[in-house]
Amino acid sequence: MQRKILIVILVFGLLLTACGPATTDDPTIISETEAAISPELEAVEQSQSAIIVIVDDMGVSIELKAYPQAIVSLSASTTEILFAVGAGTQVVGRNDFSLYPEEALELPSIGSLFGVLPSEAILALEPDLVVAAQDVNEDQVQTLRDLGLTVYWQANPSTFEDLWENLRNFATLTGHEDEIESLIAGLDARVKAVQETVAVVSNPPSVFYELDATDPSNPWTTGSGTFIDYIITEAGGTNAASALEGDYEQISTEALIAINPDVILLADSPFGVSPETVAARSGWEAIAAVIENAVYPIDPNIMSVPGTRLVEGLEVTAKLLHPELFE
Repeated sequence: MQRKILIVILVFGLLLTACGPATTDDPTIISETEAAISPELEAVEQSQSAIIVIVDDMGVSIELKAYPQAIVSLSASTTEILFAVGAGTQVVGRNDFSLYPEEALELPSIGSLFGVLPSEAILALEPDLVVAAQDVNEDQVQTLRDLGLTVYWQANPSTFEDLWENLRNFATLTGHEDEIESLIAGLDARVKAVQETVAVVSNPPSVFYELDATDPSNPWTTGSGTFIDYIITEAGGTNAASALEGDYEQISTEALIAINPDVILLADSPFGVSPETVAARSGWEAIAAVIENAVYPIDPNIMSVPGTRLVEGLEVTAKLLHPELFE
């Protein structure tokens, strides 16, 4: 992920000292001196209006005159990250899908961003910063910017190192840089503990991650390149659907039987899907995971929302795939 650029504005007085005051009464000399330093003074005066300038993942430069105190978060992941870095009290609004942590539920929701953009609800909260992740598209972001709002857009991470960088950027945006490295160190230690434990695995199990089985003969799953795929790999498994083109695709029962996954993870379990309903599907009784009772419900939020709980997703997945290593 592209490293964002941070510029910290220096104290105005330092440059004035370097330039030095005029020491002559000759008005001509004074005028020439003022003319010589005026471009430098103008540049400093402009930068005085911002305490930081940071480039978001759309390549847009975001200037902040002060740390934001009225943030509206349009994505579940950005809400989770804001609270994680200590900026929860600076958040004044969220979207419908921002359900974690519990404190976020006390905030007013602007609705979802499906269909008509809820611009009026966002403007009514008078935000000094709007933050959004990859589930908010470029056109929606531009519409909000055209309304005069400052919007910071963040791409989803591809690795845990990318996630740490996202945390650092949000800490910088909100004035919580002093606390962030301690948080990251703790999360990174948990990740490395899992990685070291599963490093002994020589024959990783094939894992089918079920997102949605509204049509049980063609359930939705995740292909390669997603964070879910990454977590399965880091947890000591292989994604059974990694050959599919696209991040999220449907797979037929026939194709899945041919792959014959060792483990099935049910991210649709909150919607009533269970190991029992999976075993009752036509043809699925022949799949190794069903035969071996290796079909497990899993909380989709710790796998699909690219915030700090992805570390929990890694831990839970690794324990489901290799319970003998975590006894």
